[in-house]
Amino acid sequence: MGSAKHLLIIYHTQTGHTRTMSRAILRGARRVPEVETRLKMALRAGLEDLLWADGLLLGTPENFGYMSGALKNFLDRTYYPAQGKINGLPYAVFISAGNDGTGALTSIERIARGYPLKPVCDPVIARGELNAEVLQRCEELGETMALGVAWGIF
Repeated sequence: MGSAKHLLIIYHTQTGHTRTMSRAILRGARRVPEVETRLKMALRAGLEDLLWADGLLLGTPENFGYMSGALKNFLDRTYYPAQGKINGLPYAVFISAGNDGTGALTSIERIARGYPLKPVCDPVIARGELNAEVLQRCEELGETMALGVAWGIF
């Protein structure tokens, strides 16, 4: 077997909903032992984490119809230094939304196109309170991303 593959989960949370979603994603990803998965808060993650990753999951609460400032900060800090180094990195998004989440999703997608990152899974958007169905979808997202990275599908 070749070298291990890496999946990076970057998130920010205020109320804890996005953290709960990120941990469900981590549980799903860890079902794939061939992939090493890291879970990092956006303000603690940097370029070295991004360059380590073979796949990326970005999680945020919806703040005023936009991504969190902390996730935007991560993207701002890594954008220029990552240019030409992560082209086509597969990614997916998860959002804890008090509204519909579309503003947060659109803002992430716009920046992701500039890296450029490659969207590979539908986003998971939790509208309102978290429930078992949303957390199940988060676990499935984590497992799908890990399998895609492990098998070289993405």
